[in-house]
Amino acid sequence: MKNTLIQKVKTSPNAVEFSEVIETIDSSYEFTPTEFANGDLVNQAGQNNGSCKIFAFAKLNQLSDSETLALFGHYYRQDVLENPEADDHQNIRNFIKNGWSGISFTSDALTEA
Repeated sequence: MKNTLIQKVKTSPNAVEFSEVIETIDSSYEFTPTEFANGDLVNQAGQNNGSCKIFAFAKLNQLSDSETLALFGHYYRQDVLENPEADDHQNIRNFIKNGWSGISFTSDALTEA
């Protein structure tokens, strides 16, 4: 399931949906809510768990910036790209600006199930 998702994000990134990403992560990993920073935004443990899971998954699987953004599905493609001046989805917007250099975790959020 995990490998299928990784292949899909590499070959058909615009077909990836947030819900399938979270489902894949939840079935493949044990998640521990973890504090993480994304540029100047600090997400406390338990806050923005979806973003935490996606960034941790992408980091573990060495995905590129664009592949990581594709994991956010319609939140990235529609909410963010179609509304560049909006201020919602700050984790996605910060990652667009800072990429992997802006991401840091206080501990491991995901471990193989």
